[in-house]
Amino acid sequence: MEALVKIILVMLALQAAVAYLVFVERKIAAYMQDRIGPNRVGPRGLLQPVADGLKFLFKEEIIPDHVDKVLFLLAPAIVLAAATLAFAVIPFGYVLPWWGGEPIELVIAPNVDIGLVYLFAIGSLAVYGVILGGWASNNKYSFLGAMRSSAQVISYEVPLGLSVLGVVLLSGSLRLDNIIEGQAQAGTWNVVVQPLGLFLFLASAFAEAGRLPFDLQEAEQELIGGYHTEYTGMKFGMFALGEYTHMISASFLTVILFLGGWHLWGVTPYTPGSEVTLLGALLRIAVFGLKVFVMIFVFMWIRWSWPRFRFDQLMSIAWCSLVPLALANLVLTAFVTHYALPAWRLTAGSIAVLVGTTWVVAGSKQGSGVGGRGSASHRVG
Repeated sequence: MEALVKIILVMLALQAAVAYLVFVERKIAAYMQDRIGPNRVGPRGLLQPVADGLKFLFKEEIIPDHVDKVLFLLAPAIVLAAATLAFAVIPFGYVLPWWGGEPIELVIAPNVDIGLVYLFAIGSLAVYGVILGGWASNNKYSFLGAMRSSAQVISYEVPLGLSVLGVVLLSGSLRLDNIIEGQAQAGTWNVVVQPLGLFLFLASAFAEAGRLPFDLQEAEQELIGGYHTEYTGMKFGMFALGEYTHMISASFLTVILFLGGWHLWGVTPYTPGSEVTLLGALLRIAVFGLKVFVMIFVFMWIRWSWPRFRFDQLMSIAWCSLVPLALANLVLTAFVTHYALPAWRLTAGSIAVLVGTTWVVAGSKQGSGVGGRGSASHRVG
């Protein structure tokens, strides 16, 4: 019964969060583009998400004659289900004391020893919905978007998985709650000792979630709408809901792996063996939620600040930049962990690898005359 209540609460919270995050993103985009944004429906436009939800529900559902109907309807369900199932193992705090009973663990499925592996396995399933949607639409633009997405997700899963192995080596566990407790006990978040790992994880997470500047599968300027060109009404809404849910889960995972989870010095200290009070539990939830919201803001900020990569650039970044950097970070972390060296050496090594790689890449581009007059005349000649 407790698990059922948790599932219902998480599902309702996700629906409300996605609805109002769309509103927040529209406001952020308007501010960055010197516009006003939605302000007509309700006070200061706060009821705009309700109007958008009703529009999706009552909009005409169109299924073109040329599509594969079964796969066409199955694709958005797969995308939404894969994005939602990830929240089964994500802890939303520590524990919540309950009067007259055992403390409630703030996770739907507690005691999952391979929580991190589960998240990667479930998250990778979303691409099947995108591929099926593009294939079943029997539309060339949709098919091109689906092919782009399959290549993109398969490529970026490699640096994404490698980027978190350093955290696993440091914590010695695949359980998400153990990773948080390890950072709280040490008093140092993993971002301090794994700055390169955080950079690699964020870059790969953007690509996995299909957010700008990695939204090649739906690029409106090139593919009309990509894999969901033929979708309307709630079917399109399920794709959008799955994308935003994936972004939220990526933000949660970033906070858990690199930003200490619910831990904050002086506010939610780690006290092994002591019981957590109700105030302490609520503070942990608030700290965790604030960190996640900051990460979601970063996702939105980058979307409206960076241009989209070309597809060849997208693949080159994954295989020629992120994978070698992820391997270097893994070897460095394994070396420091095996010989029990001070943590500052790992921090310094990560920064040195990142700065050195940037310097080498910048030097090679300057030496080859990329963007200069020599390259332009060479192309013309």
